[in-house]
Amino acid sequence: MDLGLEGKTAAVAAASAGLGLSSAKALAAAGVRVAICGRDNDRLQAAAAQIQGDVFPLLADVGTAEGAAAFIADADAHLGSVDIVIANCGGPPPGTFANTSIDAYRQANDVAMLGSIAMSRAAIPAMQARGWGRVVAITSYGVRQPPPMLIASATARAGLTAFLKITAREVARNGVTVNSVQPGAHDTARLRSGNADMTKLAAGLPTGVIGDADDFGQAVAFLCSQQARFITGAALLIDGGASLGV
Repeated sequence: MDLGLEGKTAAVAAASAGLGLSSAKALAAAGVRVAICGRDNDRLQAAAAQIQGDVFPLLADVGTAEGAAAFIADADAHLGSVDIVIANCGGPPPGTFANTSIDAYRQANDVAMLGSIAMSRAAIPAMQARGWGRVVAITSYGVRQPPPMLIASATARAGLTAFLKITAREVARNGVTVNSVQPGAHDTARLRSGNADMTKLAAGLPTGVIGDADDFGQAVAFLCSQQARFITGAALLIDGGASLGV
């Protein structure tokens, strides 16, 4: 399918690996000029080498609001404009009610909420002025079904989801859509590092298989497409049916 994105530009955060990289690959394959960021230059350059198309690897830490805004500014300088933002970040550490401190919630907000808000604030006004734009935030299935061991992460991502919903309604008339995708278990290095038995993990999913990261990237690219212009304020669950909520 032609997504109608040839010649558009995108800033894809935290794209040196995992779902961010898969999203950048899918957008580049659709003809989008892509700026990606990460904190480790070697990993960032290796990721850029996997992307077929125009790609600009930029060192940035989007785990802070300042770093996230700076990434958008840097991407804008290299690309000439930013039509698409894929707001992505690392996950806050695990914790429960009993062992999660107030400082841990503050840190989770910085990493999993404020960085994506800062990217949106930095990019959306110019999108509005041009009459076209896409923001897609990668959050987590935990927004729908909060995992018991990830209380700070789920709390911060739920806050981000509320921000995205309200923002989507405010900017829709300007041709800008704002959505989120909520991944479950996808086959990435991070998932493998935290799960010794991937077969057992897959068996516990309704699909019986773990998600393919490249398939996830294609879903992100579709939300950025011309065909998705009437989809805004949505939170797309991509978890193989694992979440129980309606």
